[in-house]
Amino acid sequence: MLPDADDLPELLLDLAVPHEDINELVARRRRLAGDPGALALLAECVEEVFRGPEDTGRTPALDGLLASAPADLTDLFPVYVFLAALPRTQAYHRARGIPAEVSRRTLADLGRQLALHRRRYGRAGVQAPRWLVRHFRGELYHLGRLQFERARIGDRDARVAAAAGLDAAPGTPCLNVHIPDFHGPLTPTACDRSLALAREFFALHFPQERPAAVLCHSWLLDPQLRRYLPAHSRIVRFQERFRVACEQTEPADTEPVRFVFGDPDLPVDELPRRTSVERAVGDHLRAGGHWYIGHGWFPFRAE
Repeated sequence: MLPDADDLPELLLDLAVPHEDINELVARRRRLAGDPGALALLAECVEEVFRGPEDTGRTPALDGLLASAPADLTDLFPVYVFLAALPRTQAYHRARGIPAEVSRRTLADLGRQLALHRRRYGRAGVQAPRWLVRHFRGELYHLGRLQFERARIGDRDARVAAAAGLDAAPGTPCLNVHIPDFHGPLTPTACDRSLALAREFFALHFPQERPAAVLCHSWLLDPQLRRYLPAHSRIVRFQERFRVACEQTEPADTEPVRFVFGDPDLPVDELPRRTSVERAVGDHLRAGGHWYIGHGWFPFRAE
């Protein structure tokens, strides 16, 4: 199931794995390949990733399986799971006619998650293995500045949409939009281009789904940001795309700290103030305020 050791470095580079992690991954491959129990676990994880392929949005039960990996492979074991899953993902992309460049950029999020892990912990590892399942199941695609995830409106989303005037019953196809890190500023022009790409992409490759709306669930939609950022700021302009249907009452203070500073456990008093966003996040928390996940949507019509 694993790529040949000689082929592995180039494959890791294709997946945007940081250069400083490649030698370790190649060396650990030898350790994994010599452990029948670990290989059996690897195969079980891959099957779990792809179980229920038509169940869009299913969260595979990977956490317990990954926790069973040998202790000396724990941080990197998810990388080998996704490497072993890669041929099936690529076959699915080819069957759908997904362009090779879209496939490559989508799956390169594996490298981004290694970079995020190293930024936080200073060693090789995968920041969010469960997040990457969406990519390898063929549910999420990187199109320009944004990522779009094939999804269906759930009960909560239906209530959110109804409160904002969208008639969309539970089960209606939709797209969840995500904003990847390490990909430049969130400019209005870049977002417009991504949306244009998405309209063309989903009409061509998933014509049967016909998403009714684009949904976003993010701290970036917390309206409190407008108190700190100018009206022309990129984040405020991004918020203006959405009809925010409801606001959370449960604080999510670690979310902006995680995404802005790279570590949700950083002491609030020590958060840097180098940029307007850093000042907004940190100053608000230091003043005793809280941040919340905003929920928004706008209509989507594929071309």
